[in-house]
Amino acid sequence: MILPSKHLPQDRALLTVGAAILRHLSHPVTVSALWEQMPRAVLDQKASRSMHYDGFVLALDLLFLIGAIELRDGLLVRGAS
Repeated sequence: MILPSKHLPQDRALLTVGAAILRHLSHPVTVSALWEQMPRAVLDQKASRSMHYDGFVLALDLLFLIGAIELRDGLLVRGAS
């Protein structure tokens, strides 16, 4: 689920979604605002394999665990790296 594999396409892997999230996280923003500003083309590569909110949240969890993002005063910010 984290990396693409034989049974998981690249556009659904959490690292791919996480990279797209980081590209759009240029300023502090709430989780719901980030979800709304993410282009549908990134999250819905193909209608049959669209990324749902739960996959988006799992990608946020991964980014938080590796220190790429932080939560400050209810807003997501890039990690201090």
